[in-house]
Amino acid sequence: MEKKHFRVTLNSPVILGFVFLCFAALLINFITLGWANKALFSVYRSSLLDPLSYIRIFGHVLGHADWSHFSGNIMTILIIGPMLEEKYGSMNMLFIILVTAVVTGLAHVLLCPNVVLLGASGVLFALILLTSFVGIKEKEIPVTLILVALFYIGGQIYEGLFVQDNVSNLTHILGGMTGSVIGFVMHKNKMNKY
Repeated sequence: MEKKHFRVTLNSPVILGFVFLCFAALLINFITLGWANKALFSVYRSSLLDPLSYIRIFGHVLGHADWSHFSGNIMTILIIGPMLEEKYGSMNMLFIILVTAVVTGLAHVLLCPNVVLLGASGVLFALILLTSFVGIKEKEIPVTLILVALFYIGGQIYEGLFVQDNVSNLTHILGGMTGSVIGFVMHKNKMNKY
């Protein structure tokens, strides 16, 4: 009788790659005593002549202020990300991460010129709203999608208006909207194929 062995598999290369890059950014920032976050892994208004400005538009989703900030975002991404990558594919996950980075980065530069933004929470909110599209059927809107949008987006609007903290509610809202729009488009394209 042959003995069966378990093996470790790379089940979600884009999500795992993103998590690894976020962890590497956290370590690099620690080693450089905060220089890396300021130069590469956060976004803020700066000269268009500075080539790092363009890197920061994407790189801010990799940076985190500390372990608590990192683990708060990454744990949920690790829980829901692999399921979404299996459902929608690796290239779509990469597209969602990149689009969310650009949308949240540019909006932050334009609307919040004196504030520094970093962290994967925009990507996290995009993935959270995208999960609501997993079970959607043609010409139906699941109650879960409505509730998730109401609680997550509504909660962020409320907190943005009435709670003073260092959380970028705008990033959460834009991330959630990005995930919703991309989820809707992917679902519509899938339905048009049949």
